[in-house]
Amino acid sequence: MTPQLILAFVLFAFATAGTPGPNNMMLLASGANFGFRRTILHILGISLGLGVMVLAMGFGLGGVFKAWPVLHEILRWAGAVYMLWLAWKIGTAKGVSERDAGSRPMGFWAAAAFQWVNPKAWAMALGAVTTYAPEGGGVMVVPLLAGLFMLVGAPCSAAWAGFGMALRRFLDRPAILRTFNVTMAVLLVASLYPTLFRDHASKAAPRDLAFAAKPLVFGWRG
Repeated sequence: MTPQLILAFVLFAFATAGTPGPNNMMLLASGANFGFRRTILHILGISLGLGVMVLAMGFGLGGVFKAWPVLHEILRWAGAVYMLWLAWKIGTAKGVSERDAGSRPMGFWAAAAFQWVNPKAWAMALGAVTTYAPEGGGVMVVPLLAGLFMLVGAPCSAAWAGFGMALRRFLDRPAILRTFNVTMAVLLVASLYPTLFRDHASKAAPRDLAFAAKPLVFGWRG
């Protein structure tokens, strides 16, 4: 990979990881309700989950979905149901302080696993591999992309959690906090729209991109 291509990928990772989506809406809500410190494991879990997805796409996971397209549909609808449940949890949260152990933010492994049912994470990982990993470019290309995605994505995630924490001073009244949580829940549900009701004629679906993704590393010859 050339320095120009690496720079382009870093900009891609920054743009995709830093823009609103399911992860960032949840981080914003978590920072506001639990504080930044208790959201750190959530941030790290997102970073690891995205990195693993990029590795999986680069090593040919798209071929699995090409062979069994129903797997994509199962993941798509399972993710939608899970995100609706998360939206309900956020919308009905009463808010907690950092000393309150009765309610917990999303943990490390839960955040990492969530990426596999997060439609934006699929689009990010597939876009990273299909656009920036040259076929036959070497065995280290995909791990490099995964590592860069993690390095760039983690600060972006931390920024959203920090922004949520900064809002806490304005959310000290229960009614205001409840309105904030309901708003975050609605935005999380709205992020499902491109996945469940996307326009097939206007753009390729993530499943179509997965079919196009080749096992890049397998073409390496040393």
